Amino acid sequence: MKNYLTLAVLVVAVFVLGSCTKDPVKNLSPEESRIYITNHDSTTSFSAFKTFSISDSVAIISGNHLQEKTHDAFDAALIAAFANAMTQRGYKSVAKDQNPDFGINVNNIINTYTGYVDYGNYYNDYYGYWDPYSWGYPGYGYYGSYIGTYQVNEGVISIDMFDLKNAPESGKIKSVWNGVVRGKGIFNDGSIGTSVQALFDQSTYIKAN
Repeated sequence: MKNYLTLAVLVVAVFVLGSCTKDPVKNLSPEESRIYITNHDSTTSFSAFKTFSISDSVAIISGNHLQEKTHDAFDAALIAAFANAMTQRGYKSVAKDQNPDFGINVNNIINTYTGYVDYGNYYNDYYGYWDPYSWGYPGYGYYGSYIGTYQVNEGVISIDMFDLKNAPESGKIKSVWNGVVRGKGIFNDGSIGTSVQALFDQSTYIKAN
């Protein structure tokens, strides 16, 4: 009997504690919602590269197509922050015509997802009270397909680093690093420093010496 009582008390305690706990996902701050992802080519020795050139504008990509290139205050700050981080890792910024070892592109990827929900079965199987009279059609029933739509807009910052140093010998430009930032508020000026720092914190191998 004692064991059952103890178990009951534990169950009640867990229930009470659980009911007092906030939803960890629902209550995330913009900073906590952000995700930082980095990938790199494991065969690349980043210390063998000494210079870089970064794009002076941001490519806006939607539906896997380049829509335009922009250079507003946010774009300029993002580019400057990334260039500064590269400099702190020992790389030298040079112009595009000075044969840089790395070429860096900055992209904003905007994707819109549209979905459809068919409510037909729901209305057909629902036995609640629906009053057609309220819509001005007494005696009418409900029929037809009931389709609801939803749309999700997602923005992602993506930065790509390319090997220009070995391009003449290989005959192709190789991508050696990519960093992605997604989440709430990533296009706010105040998030730039945190986002860039997070990407470089994950990429300790990016250093010239």
